[in-house]
Order: sequence, then structure tokens, then C-alpha cells
Amino acid sequence: MPKHYRPAGKKKEGNAARYITRSQAVKYLQVSLSLFRKLCILKGIFPREPKKKVKGNHHTYYHTKDILFLKHEPLLEKFREMRAYEKKIKKAVSKKNRDLAERLLTRKPSYTLDMLIRERYPKFIDALRDLDDCLSMVHLFAALPAVEREKIPVNRVHNCRRLGHEWQAYIARTHKLRKTFISVKGIYYQAEIDGQKITWLTPHALQQVLPDDVDYNIMLTFLEFYEASNICIYHYFEFVFVTLQAFVNFKLYHSINVKYPPILDPWLEALAADLYALSRYFDNRASMTESTTTSFSESDVSKDQGKGPNYDESELRLAQLQQQLPSNEPGALMHLVQNAAETDEDDSETRECKTLFKDVKLFLNREVPRESLLFVIPAFGGSVSWDGEGAPFKETDQNITHQIVDRPTQGHKFLSREYVQPQWIYDCVNARILLPVEEYIVGRIPPPHLSPFVDNEAEGYVPEYAETIKRLQAAARNEVLPMPGVGKEDLDDPQNLLVEGVIDRAEAIEAATKKRKMSVLQKQYHDELKKELRSTQISTASDGNKESVSEHIDAGEDSLPDLSQISKDADSMSKIVMPRKKQKLLKAMEIGKERKQASVDRLKERKRRIEEGKKSGK
Repeated sequence: MPKHYRPAGKKKEGNAARYITRSQAVKYLQVSLSLFRKLCILKGIFPREPKKKVKGNHHTYYHTKDILFLKHEPLLEKFREMRAYEKKIKKAVSKKNRDLAERLLTRKPSYTLDMLIRERYPKFIDALRDLDDCLSMVHLFAALPAVEREKIPVNRVHNCRRLGHEWQAYIARTHKLRKTFISVKGIYYQAEIDGQKITWLTPHALQQVLPDDVDYNIMLTFLEFYEASNICIYHYFEFVFVTLQAFVNFKLYHSINVKYPPILDPWLEALAADLYALSRYFDNRASMTESTTTSFSESDVSKDQGKGPNYDESELRLAQLQQQLPSNEPGALMHLVQNAAETDEDDSETRECKTLFKDVKLFLNREVPRESLLFVIPAFGGSVSWDGEGAPFKETDQNITHQIVDRPTQGHKFLSREYVQPQWIYDCVNARILLPVEEYIVGRIPPPHLSPFVDNEAEGYVPEYAETIKRLQAAARNEVLPMPGVGKEDLDDPQNLLVEGVIDRAEAIEAATKKRKMSVLQKQYHDELKKELRSTQISTASDGNKESVSEHIDAGEDSLPDLSQISKDADSMSKIVMPRKKQKLLKAMEIGKERKQASVDRLKERKRRIEEGKKSGK
């Protein structure tokens, strides 16, 4: 009998036991395909790719343990209960029992996803790591039209819009925005919270067309998990475990002592100025917190003076907390401690982002992307207004330094301000400096909008405008960069640095001494290498003619072995002894490098043609 023989009916082994097809899983769970897909999305279960597909390549495989995980899910029983209840309603309607049908509809069961959030994201940092798709989906549905045939109601679109504005208001208030880039798909943003980089995409403010070849039920299932539906507070952990986006917003708002959900001004909401309404809400809450803090601190001092030193520090803290809990405001001591922690936690990058537009006051014209700029400018410390009702200040304000215009010409102009295109804002944000406005004035073709998500050094091609921005950044930080055609070693020369005024004379003398010592050691090292090479050549040719050897040594100092040929031989030998699988992987890597180099050469050729065209045009 063979070693791996398995009689019919016995237990399966290997991939046949570890993996199961989708049709087998649906049959095993006794659910429909749509319900199975919904459960997999909510639970975070995805298809697997086994090494050996037992049932064939045309099947979708799942892990058997994942399906057993779904089998014992309480949500599955809830869905079955809801399905049976819908059958009761349908039966009552078919029998024309209107009273029973209405009574059943009023008591229709529902479900929440709070336990799923707690199960999938046991810590807050886990939710932040999985927030990219959530934010992109929420901002996408916030820009979609409400279509009843696709099951996209109006309240769901408004809910997504509210969640997106709450997230943007927090990012702008705490100055956590780091990068932004405008592309054909939309506007990319990147924020950094608790060391986690979160990148999301928001569509352009245009009329969205819903294509027919998209299954919106799947997208709505993801949205159901992402958006906020029901709130369930677990007092023991002091968290709110709601669906993902609202849970994150709640935790972030409470981290800066702001009550969630915010209560906005209905007049500003009606004017579609939600972000400005949220910023005013933040300011009001901050002023209220400061006033309550001072009042409570004064009351505590008066109590201490009246009753004498009978209470210790712990009792005073408890008294503060008991006074503060009914009004849902942080205590004075807690507020002071949290403020101190917040000032200490601000890193250098956050402090730099706070002051980028500190001395800039901007006004937006009607044609610019208002929502995006109202989010980006306050995130970097600027004050901004727009053309319309509810604006904080008018266009005629004499303190306005820059006006954002996106039209070929501007009729009425104020001499006290600069008129620039919207790209100037995004380029300044990515460069972290205020760029010169001459390239962005109205009517001029702006410079190329470079992506901050691309590493130019790693790609092998640095655009010309990127080098210009790099020099402007160095000038802003009082750094010295080499001029074009000048090497780094020329810049490091102590005499050059002394002439430029970067270092004083004592530092220049010390640096010159160190450089002289390093050159002596380097020369000594090269001399030792030459001696070793001569000794090896003499030992190998000891049986030959000594005169020819000496002549060869005298005249052959420069005839060193070809290092490139040696490296090629070593690479070829390593490829020969390499397994076939690794050979294919190495070949794929080489093909990728060749493609990258070809794209770099193509960009350089395009740049050369553009420069030639400019010269011929002149």
C-alpha cells in the first residue's frame, strides 16, 4: 500500500482540507451568495491563493478556518432572523392584513456592527492603519448623487459628507496634514497621526456620473462598515465603538477635549460652509473650556482657603472630577496636564506646518476649489475667506495679502495683494516654504505640479523645478548647496566655506588639518595596496625571467585587472548556480530596472526637445 494512500471516505489532508471553494462555503453556511459576500466584507475575510488548486483554477478559494469562523458569527443568526421576519411581513401583505403588516414593520429587527469594530480593531492604532480605504470611500459617496435605484439615499450622502468634514476639521485644527497632490482622479492628501501615515483621495467637485458596470451593493456594504450608523458606548474602556469612521472621529475629538458629535450653526450648514462652521465650533469649545477651567480653579482655591489644609491632593482631584462629570467638560487639573502634554507632543514637523501661512491672509475667488483650500490653508496656519455669505471677512479687507484666482484675467485689482493661482498653495505646502509668486501670477502657465509621493532620487530623474525648490529650501534654512557643475568635495573645502562666511577661521584651520590627515592616510592605504599587488605578481612569476618581471612591474603599475570584467564574471557565475525560480525573479527585477531607465531616458529626451524648441523659438 502506498504511503499517502487515503481510502474513500476518510479524512482529507493537505490543500483539500485547508481550503474550500466559494460554492462549497455558500452551501455549507446555507446562505445566499450576496449574504455570503456581505459577511466576508464585514468580517474582513478575503479569498486565498493556494499553491495547488484542488478543484481547478476557475474557482475562488477560502480558508476553511475562515468559513468556520463565519459559521459561529452571531451576525449570521441575526441575518437569518431578519430574513424570516421579512417573510412574515410578505405573507401578511399577500393576505391583505394591513394592520399586522404595519405592526410588523414597526418592530422590524435591526443589527449593529459595534462588536465587529471591537473585534477587528482592538486598539486605536489598528483602526488608524486601516483608515485609508475608509476615508476614500466616505469622500467618494459624499460627492455622489443620491440615486434611489442604486440604493444611495440622500441621508447616506449627507452622513458621508458630515463624516468627511469632521475628519478634515480635526486634521486642520491639529495641523496633521503633511502632503497634498492634485491628479486627474482627484486630490490626494496625507496626514500623520500617532506615527501612522494616512493617505486618502477625494474626488473633484464636479458632476459625478454613475457607470452601469459597477456593483454598488458591494460598495454600499463597505460603506455600511465605514460610516456611522449606531453608537454603543462601553464605559469601562471609555471608548465609543461605532462603525469605523465615527469611532475614529470620536476618539480624535476627545483627544483634543472637544465634544463629539459637534453641533454646528444651521445657518452656515445651509450655506454649505460646513468646514468653517466646524472651525468656529472648535474655537467656541476652546473658549468655553478655558472659561470653565478658570472658574473651577478659582472655586477650588476658595474652598481650600476656607477649609484649611485638611484635604490632600487626591481628594481635590476627585472633587474636581465629580464637579465636572455632569457638564461633560474636562477638569481644570486634567486640562492643564493635557495642554502641557500637547505642547510637548508637537514635533518639529507639526510646528513647521503651524507657521507656514501664519503671516498670510488669503481670499478665494468663486472659481477655485473652495472646499479643498478651506481644508489645506487652515491646516498650515493661514486665515482664509471666500466670496459669498457666511465668509469671515470681505474681499475689500485691506489686510488680505494673497487672492487665489483661477481665470485668465482679473478685472478689478488691489495693489496691496498678490493674485496667484491655486497651484501656489499646494506647491508651498509640499515644499514647506512660501515659494515666489512670479511663476504663479494670473495669466501665466504655472510650473509643473510635482508629486510629493515620488522619490526623485530613487527614480533616477530629478526635474528641473525640483532642483529649484531644493535650492529655495536651502536658502530658507541658511544652508549651502553646490552650484551646478560644482562637486560636493569643492563645497566641503574649508577655504571655500571660509570665503562664503559659513565657518570662522578657527573652524577652517581645524577642518583643513583633518582633511590633510585623511589625505595622508588615504595615500598610505593606496601605497600598501600597490605593494601587495607587486608582491603577488613577483611570487607568481618567480620561475620566469626576472628582468621581464621587473620591467612589467615598472611599466605595469597602471595595468590593474579590469574590475568591471571581474564583476561581470562573478555575476554570471552566481546566475549559473542560482535556482530556476530565483533566476526568473532576478530577470523580472532586471526588466523592471530597464523599464525605469527607459522612462528616465525618455523624460530626459523630452526635456532636451523642449529646451531646443525654446531656443529655436527665441
